[in-house]
Amino acid sequence: MHVRHLTVADFRSYTSAELPLEPGVTTLVGLNGQGKTNLVEALGYLATLSSHRVATDAPLVRFGATQAVVRGAVVRDGRETMVELEITPGRANRARLNRSPLSRPRDVLGTLRTVLFAPEDLALVKGDPGERRRFLDDLLVARQPRWSGVRSDYDKILKQRGALLKSAAPVLRRGGRRGARPASEGSDVVAERDSALHTLDVWDSHLAQVGSQLLYARLRLLRDLAPYLGKAYDEVSAGQSDAKVSYKSSLREETSLRIAAGEVPEAEELRTEILASLAEVRGQEVERGVCLVGPHRDDVVLTLGELPAKGYASHGESWSFALGLKLAAYQLLRHDLGDDPVLVLDDVFAELDTGRRERLAAMIADCEQVIITAAVPEDVPSQLVGRTYAVTLGSVTERA
Repeated sequence: MHVRHLTVADFRSYTSAELPLEPGVTTLVGLNGQGKTNLVEALGYLATLSSHRVATDAPLVRFGATQAVVRGAVVRDGRETMVELEITPGRANRARLNRSPLSRPRDVLGTLRTVLFAPEDLALVKGDPGERRRFLDDLLVARQPRWSGVRSDYDKILKQRGALLKSAAPVLRRGGRRGARPASEGSDVVAERDSALHTLDVWDSHLAQVGSQLLYARLRLLRDLAPYLGKAYDEVSAGQSDAKVSYKSSLREETSLRIAAGEVPEAEELRTEILASLAEVRGQEVERGVCLVGPHRDDVVLTLGELPAKGYASHGESWSFALGLKLAAYQLLRHDLGDDPVLVLDDVFAELDTGRRERLAAMIADCEQVIITAAVPEDVPSQLVGRTYAVTLGSVTERA
């Protein structure tokens, strides 16, 4: 798989830009703030419908414009597909495949697959659990696009259940068994509390059903990813330490320990466990007004040897671990799909010492398409020879 051409209009700093591409290595060279990352961000958006830099679409549209357009020609197995996205803040985005409109933008997922490594990815090691959950879920979608719908359904259920906990908290905090009627309470109060409890039970069931699917998929993914991570970290760091991943669940202790040890319970067992765990913490949830159990409360634990990477790994080790995670994702997708995703390295080589630069260059030499950004050409190892573009504000020109 490779991208033959990228076009952007009113995207970030660009009024318009055209970027011809080809298999092999392409390097975008330019000083910071000139727009290199904007181009690879556009490429990533075509693949994932999201940005690795911001959580909303509004910053992607050039100041003063009403919408941005990103278009890419993707070649796979000798066949070319044109992917086009219109990004309109405050309104539904629109998507086309080969000029034909799609009913949902997420229907383009899977047409282009990318693995992007950028300085922001250091947060995979040093950041909050949400960064690691997003990494897993994005990889799930890259592997099988249908998980985008499951993620969306889970987020909607979580939002509705959270709103119920907040709105019904005063009623639920009055306590008492369902149907019970203390002398001080009228039948209307009892009925209101019973209704709130019943509605909460319904949302518990929805959350357990969809959450168990997402959790099961994450656990299987992590099991598949782990061997690739160990190998990638060893190659990047010259075998300096043992990199491992495990899953920290919000379920009851016995099940959480099994999961942390690498066990993958079946989805139905996970559904039952989510329901049981929700029942245990209902009082706390009502008191705090937040949902305390489910995939949104979980974490991925990264360890080097016997120590957690977060808080113990050096800066270089943290970079190696984050890079190892992305390279492992690349190798897993390559194995699953039978062809190479597009590898994007955004301003990465400047952060690596000479040894790590050379080892990374050797690891990616056989990738079908690699797109690199760098402030100066000297940041890129000499063996990564290919097409080079100079990027200045609003302009992309090929260099001899």
